[in-house]
Amino acid sequence: MVRETDNTGTDNPGTGTGNTTSTTGEALIVRPEEAEHVPLPHGGGFLLLADSGETGGALGANRLTLGEGADGARPHCHTLSSELFYVLGGTVEFFLDDKMTAVGPGGLVVVPPGMPHAFGAAPGSTADLLAVLTPGIDRFGYFRALGRVAHGLDSFDSLAAGQERYDVHFLDASAWQSARTG
Repeated sequence: MVRETDNTGTDNPGTGTGNTTSTTGEALIVRPEEAEHVPLPHGGGFLLLADSGETGGALGANRLTLGEGADGARPHCHTLSSELFYVLGGTVEFFLDDKMTAVGPGGLVVVPPGMPHAFGAAPGSTADLLAVLTPGIDRFGYFRALGRVAHGLDSFDSLAAGQERYDVHFLDASAWQSARTG
């Protein structure tokens, strides 16, 4: 299935594209120009590749670029899904169950359900990573909301109402902040 929008110009709930779900056994093909870009203020951004509704619930995928030393996600966990990160470029600091580890290009991190985690570009480095959540949860709305928060258009507290919907459960950030500042 090649990504296409419907004739109404509106999005299907949760998918961000207007596509029907990929339950017909067809392949989903998303070309770079078809992916929605959610800019972040440090020069990075989300490239929304596939939401759960487009993959029959199998997965959700996005590409995230981070400016030099920028945080990607504060501490959180997912109760339903595993999250896979593949580092395409730069160095990413992952805070996994209160332990910091740096991963460079070509590195893979798989976070199981329930494990507290956070990540960001290492100091002095930018980062480019592919993130895949499986089984998929429709999360494009969450990434759009993060963009609004990052630009100061909404408060971080505005994300609290969507924790269950998006399977993103926020945790105390003090240990992450201490580890990031040294």
